[in-house]
Amino acid sequence: MILYHGSNVVVENPRIILPQRTLDFGEGFYTTTNREQAEIFARKVYARRKTGGAFISVYEIDLDSAERTLRVLRFASPDENWLGYVIQNRRGVISSDYKQQYDAVFGPVANDDVYTTIGAFEVGILSRKQAIDALKVKKLYDQLVLKSESALSWLKYREYSAL
Repeated sequence: MILYHGSNVVVENPRIILPQRTLDFGEGFYTTTNREQAEIFARKVYARRKTGGAFISVYEIDLDSAERTLRVLRFASPDENWLGYVIQNRRGVISSDYKQQYDAVFGPVANDDVYTTIGAFEVGILSRKQAIDALKVKKLYDQLVLKSESALSWLKYREYSAL
């Protein structure tokens, strides 16, 4: 599997850094299989930080083999479990359902449009079912978040490109 990471710097040696804000799947090293998604993120990071440039770092991982030794949480679609997990991470409070430490989490990424739907759910404008139904019709990219050193060891840096 080829993975992309968008940033304002080239990342040859990924590390897990505590985020400055709450993210979909909590702390970890965020990647995606969709280059376009990584490009969008790289441009956003560069614009926000105003330093470096907009770069895509490219990696390879044999996720099937890695899953034999890693604890991987998978979300196939933006369903009720995914929504609950994303909201908990955004709030910085993980329930006992997800207290188990995972080495990696794979599933849909919540883009800006999705955040609007989640926000409407959080303030009670949409019911849980309405939010899930709205999310199912949206085109969502995926993300693989590596959350442990064990998971990072499976990631092989290949190259980078500047945008």
